[in-house]
Amino acid sequence: MKTRAAVAFAAGEPLSIVDVDVQGPRPGEVMVEVRATGVCHTDEFTRSGADPEGLFPAIFGHEGAGVVVEVGAGVTSVVPGDHVILLYTPECRACKSCLSRKTNLCTAIRATQGKGLMPDGTSRFSIDGKPIHHYMGCSSFAHHTVLPEIAVAKVRKDAPFDKICYIGCGVTTGIGAVLFTADVEAGANVVVFGLGGIGLNVIQGARMAAANMIVGVDINPAREALGRRFGMTHFVDPRAIKGDLVAHLVELTGGGADYSFECVGDVTLMRQALECCHRGWGQSIIIGVAGAGKEISTRPFQLVTGRVWKGTAFGGARGRTDVPKIVDWYMDGRIQIDELITHKLPLARINEAFDLMHAGTSIRTVIEFD
Repeated sequence: MKTRAAVAFAAGEPLSIVDVDVQGPRPGEVMVEVRATGVCHTDEFTRSGADPEGLFPAIFGHEGAGVVVEVGAGVTSVVPGDHVILLYTPECRACKSCLSRKTNLCTAIRATQGKGLMPDGTSRFSIDGKPIHHYMGCSSFAHHTVLPEIAVAKVRKDAPFDKICYIGCGVTTGIGAVLFTADVEAGANVVVFGLGGIGLNVIQGARMAAANMIVGVDINPAREALGRRFGMTHFVDPRAIKGDLVAHLVELTGGGADYSFECVGDVTLMRQALECCHRGWGQSIIIGVAGAGKEISTRPFQLVTGRVWKGTAFGGARGRTDVPKIVDWYMDGRIQIDELITHKLPLARINEAFDLMHAGTSIRTVIEFD
């Protein structure tokens, strides 16, 4: 069948809105009619050419929500008509990683997903007979997409697509980093570097955990008001600090942060985030994705004296298990999403979403399909 999609034909070029051919689901697969998708910094990271693993041509997008329209043989967890969120981090519940309960990084389809292909080594997308790569196993910038059954989370039907699509990445990544990866306890002091979409979700995760002090660090003072709405208690603009930022944060938090979160993808900030942590027990969680070839560094003394450096992907959340719970949190009013959706555009204007991102005027732009 034909479907409308935004295709990236080459790195650094705008996406092209074209009709593509999409094959139906094969055994173990589902076809989803995408109703809404967020445009994430990770999409731009690959589109720009900075991603060393980027593949072209491809259909980007990994923050989508929609309706199952067809299932392949053997699929039992969803049926046509079910509402789902697409999962770039699947959950097979059978591989070594899933069974370990030590990580959310399911390995069942990792090899083919990284090659832009379905588990059988082929693509479901093509133009004039030439295959188009899938992206992060999702390709939500297409009105119809095909995914493995283990890469969709069934969610309640009364949740709005234009809000819950954001749970497919940004919301879960930020909140999950606090609740699942760091397991922040009540009364903790938290420092958040970067108050974009991820950072704001880290802040509301820290609020949910009943953290004591939630410090937001950002060079854009306009983010302060929004940060406070999400639970931030203190704001620091590094450019307004006289002297060393790390020393300032250590003093502000009474000896250092119990937990810090780097949400930008800047290796200098990653070092500062670690070094502002409390001696003996402070943990720093890296969420941001740095550019190709970048490396992090610190003095060994920082780690020998008890600080911990950790990374997280998808906030440590197990997709099919945890994502439906997070949708419930939103519907029950425990977390905020509406305020983070600053722009909505049709697919035909998707390139404007990247312009808004670069201009720093959007938190998250959502693309809605007719």
